[in-house]
Amino acid sequence: MRSPTELRDPATADLDLLDTPELLARIHAADATVPGAVAAALPDLARAVDLAVAALRRGGRVHYAGAGSSGRLAVLDAAEIPPTFGVPPDRFVAHIAGGDAALRTALESVEDDAGRGRAELAAALAAGDVLVGLAASGRTPYLAGAFAAAADAGAATVLVTSNPAAPLAAGRDVCVVVDTGPEVITGSTRMKAGTAQKLVLHTFSTAVLVRLGHTYSNLMVDLRATNAKLRGRMLAILAEATGAAPDACAAALAAAGGELKTALVTLLTGAGPGEARAALQAADGHVRTALAALPRHT
Repeated sequence: MRSPTELRDPATADLDLLDTPELLARIHAADATVPGAVAAALPDLARAVDLAVAALRRGGRVHYAGAGSSGRLAVLDAAEIPPTFGVPPDRFVAHIAGGDAALRTALESVEDDAGRGRAELAAALAAGDVLVGLAASGRTPYLAGAFAAAADAGAATVLVTSNPAAPLAAGRDVCVVVDTGPEVITGSTRMKAGTAQKLVLHTFSTAVLVRLGHTYSNLMVDLRATNAKLRGRMLAILAEATGAAPDACAAALAAAGGELKTALVTLLTGAGPGEARAALQAADGHVRTALAALPRHT
């Protein structure tokens, strides 16, 4: 059975006859259907989030795997997690068929190599990890090999696909189906299916890391300052969260050794950096839990 992503869309059969504004409007109208398809998949995505949260709390890791556009989107999401949330880069690891060369150059044949997928993931996965595989059609051989490696390692598996009848859905712990239907350009899954994968990935990783305490409210409190812009952002976050003056925020951050969360707790409670740091450690990094455990100093 053909994947819906491989079928022709009657709504775009005249695409090559349209002028530029009409062409753009037709593509945009198709793209506008994607968020609704993602919304329908949120209950299953929530199960995937909880699976990953539990794994990371036990010391496991989250792996992404995919070929082509799916793999590139996986690499993008994984690369942006450490600077945003301050987690080590080995907590979310992306694997793309063809390796780094496939990030810039389309290497279509590598997605057919199930043995390569199995070997690459066998070298990376461990019991207690979670493998999130992305395949618009839900049948990519490279990913089939990756899932086989996960079964061998005792890792949990999640499939993200746009095919409700995805062959790779069998045996998965969670299957997140975002039914985006036929593409504007028949079979070009970098379009609606790719947009759906991007939405799923950044929603998934953001939710996982919020659940693990890497934000306070909607603020990035595990941010690492690696340039002037980010140092300024840290001070802005402290001011936003506490209402303290810029000088007080800078002093608290310096006293905390550059640790944003520690500075935040000191400003909100009046505790010293050592006491704030200990409270955060006891709270597994959750700022609100640490605040609740500390008396307010006057």
